[in-house]
Amino acid sequence: MRKIFAIGETLLDIIFSKGKPQTAKAGGAMLNSAVSLGRIKLPVCFISEYGTDDIGNLVNDFLIENGVVTSMVNRFQDGKTALALAFLDEQNNAHYSFYKNYPPKRMVIKKSPPSKNDIVLFGSFFAIDPEIREQLMGFITKAKGNGAIIIYDPNFRKSHQDELERLRPMIIENMKAASIIRGSDEDFSNIFGAKNPDQAWDKVNKYCKCIIYTNSSAGVYVRTDTFSGKFPVKKISPVSTIGAGDNFNAGVITSLFIENFKKEDIQSLGKDQWEKIISSGVEFASNVCLSYDNYIDLAFASK
Repeated sequence: MRKIFAIGETLLDIIFSKGKPQTAKAGGAMLNSAVSLGRIKLPVCFISEYGTDDIGNLVNDFLIENGVVTSMVNRFQDGKTALALAFLDEQNNAHYSFYKNYPPKRMVIKKSPPSKNDIVLFGSFFAIDPEIREQLMGFITKAKGNGAIIIYDPNFRKSHQDELERLRPMIIENMKAASIIRGSDEDFSNIFGAKNPDQAWDKVNKYCKCIIYTNSSAGVYVRTDTFSGKFPVKKISPVSTIGAGDNFNAGVITSLFIENFKKEDIQSLGKDQWEKIISSGVEFASNVCLSYDNYIDLAFASK
């Protein structure tokens, strides 16, 4: 049976609005995607690391309750589950402060890698963290060799801009491993100085032959060697944009999985097929923006 793997960081997000804490949620970009996929009962396995402390137990129970397989998570005793404080501005966009205490030995990935046409999602700083780079890329390289669909979301924040020259080779290596790169306009601007989807495509197509370029309310752009298109997004009044990109990824994966698109299909997909994929991503992202949750709500999932 075809499976989905999301590999990334685990945090507890504590969300502040107007200087006051609003809620605390299990977070991390790939965790957010995994929970939404689990809520619609797709076979998703989360690969990550978090402690055996109280917060780690809360997160683990939450994942299992939402249909996410946690058997490939590395639970550590020597350290604490990471925290993220998310501060919303007047447009309800977030900036973060992180608090992390990891053990010396990290990310032991014990089980076998994905198979042909399984779907693997990875990205964010976790995907370029030197401390786990060897373990991560060993898994990704095996997944690629086995014919899995690999989706890379760079999610590269300005807070790491001063490290870009050191980090860019790892970002490019990730792009070379990917079947699809899904990035925001800010990602491509921060990494390559690209100001529009065509400039982003010009920079990236030597590494990966498919990009999905999201540009907030301006729309979503797709570029492959055989297709170029733009798709609209919904006009909404967001409560919080935390998790919007993560759940766009979950919506894209949902469509790829349900429509049974294979890795070899990506370069031949046309307008109607891409419209299904992007519309699914937009629906997921729009739903998440209407609450403080990092994942689609249960009512939406039941549809």
